[in-house]
Amino acid sequence: MAVDLRSRLAHVELPNPILTASGCAGAGRELAQFFDVAKIGAVVTKSVMLAPRSGRPTPRMAETPSGMLNSIGLQGPGIDTFLQRDLPWLLSRGARAVVSIAGGTVDEYAELAVRLSDASGVTAVEVNISCPNVEDRGQVFACDPAASAAVIEAVRARIRYDIPVFAKLSADVTDVVAIAGACVRAGADGLSMINTLLGMAIDTKTLRPTLAGVTGGLSGPAIRPVAVRCIWQVHEAFPDIPIIGMGGVRTGRDALELMLAGAATVSVGTAIFHDPSACPRIVRELEEELASRGIERATDVVGLAHEPSQVAGRRRPGSVL
Repeated sequence: MAVDLRSRLAHVELPNPILTASGCAGAGRELAQFFDVAKIGAVVTKSVMLAPRSGRPTPRMAETPSGMLNSIGLQGPGIDTFLQRDLPWLLSRGARAVVSIAGGTVDEYAELAVRLSDASGVTAVEVNISCPNVEDRGQVFACDPAASAAVIEAVRARIRYDIPVFAKLSADVTDVVAIAGACVRAGADGLSMINTLLGMAIDTKTLRPTLAGVTGGLSGPAIRPVAVRCIWQVHEAFPDIPIIGMGGVRTGRDALELMLAGAATVSVGTAIFHDPSACPRIVRELEEELASRGIERATDVVGLAHEPSQVAGRRRPGSVL
C-alpha cells in the first residue's frame, strides 16, 4: 500500500515528516556521507548565535540510562560563517533548512531574524528560547510566558513574512500550555517540543559531577513519555497550531506515537549519534507502520489519539488500529 508522507511546516510542504533535531547533526554535513540529506523532511541546524562561541568545558557529554546528558553550551561559528558556508552547502544538496537560532537578549534574536531575512533558502526558523536571558539574572526565556513572548514577537516582526517561525519549548516548566499560548499570541506560526530536560549525573569513582558544567540537557528514550504528554496537552489546547515533536524517537513507531499525540512532523536527535542513518530508516519504518494500519496519508494520524473513537478503543473507518 502506497502512503502519502507529505507533511507541512505551516505553509511549507515537506516530502515527509521526519527532520533532524537541532544540535544533533550540525548543519547536515556529518550525515551526508550516510544518506542524501534531501530525502528527509528537513535538516534542523544546530542553534546559530550572532558571534562564534566555544561552548562549555569538557567533559560535556555523559551516557545515562536510556539517554544521555549534554552540556555543549551552544558551540558554533556564528551567523556570518553559517550564512557563508553552511546554508549554501545545504541548499546545494537540495535539502530544506530549518535554521535554529539562539541568543542571550531579545535584541540578539531580533538581529538574527534580520540576517536570516536577507538570506535565500530558509525553510523555517526554530527559535531556541531555552537560553538564559542575560538581562534577567540568567532566567531561561522559555520558563516565563512574558519573556518567551517578547522573543517571538521580536523575531516575527523582523523575519521575512514568508518564513514560518517555530518556538522551541522546554518541558521544565509548571504549565507548558501557558508558555505555548504566549508564543502563539506573540506570532509563532508553530511550536517545537520538547527541548532537553535539565539533568545531572555524579561519577561515583571521582565523587564529583560527571559534567564539567555540573548540569546538562537530558535526551533520549527516557524523555519520550514527557514529550508525548507535552505534545498532547498543547495540541489539545491549540489544535490548529503545527507542532514539531521530538524527544527520544528511535523508530517509526516512536514517531507515530508523537504524531498521534499531535505532532505534524517529528525531529530525530539522540538516535543519530549511534545510528547516523536513523532519519531515513525512520521514514521507511513510519511508512510501514501507516501502511500496516491501512492509513493512506501521514497527515491523517496527526492528533488522531484525541478523537473520542480512538480513546474509547473503537476502530476508525478504513484503518486497522
